[in-house]
Amino acid sequence: MGAMIVFVRERVRDAAEMEIYGGKAGASLAGHPGTPRAFYGAHETLEGAPIDGAVVVEFPDMAAARAWYDSPAYAEARQHRHLGADYRVFITETL
Repeated sequence: MGAMIVFVRERVRDAAEMEIYGGKAGASLAGHPGTPRAFYGAHETLEGAPIDGAVVVEFPDMAAARAWYDSPAYAEARQHRHLGADYRVFITETL
């Protein structure tokens, strides 16, 4: 089964940190089988609190998704995301 990592941005606190994160996060996919499927495009909240934006990255399975998320390159990027914005992030299996 495939997997998706979903990033739900709730609010930006530091735009400069998010700039750093953006450059590092994209580069961290090198060597990993992740494919971006949504990247801060138009969105509409149907239930719950409004979101500021969303990113969805597809992987061949949960293990590949977790391997990227736990990789040293993404761990370095993630530090800047934590400093720059509030997110909810989860991995879900696909059909």
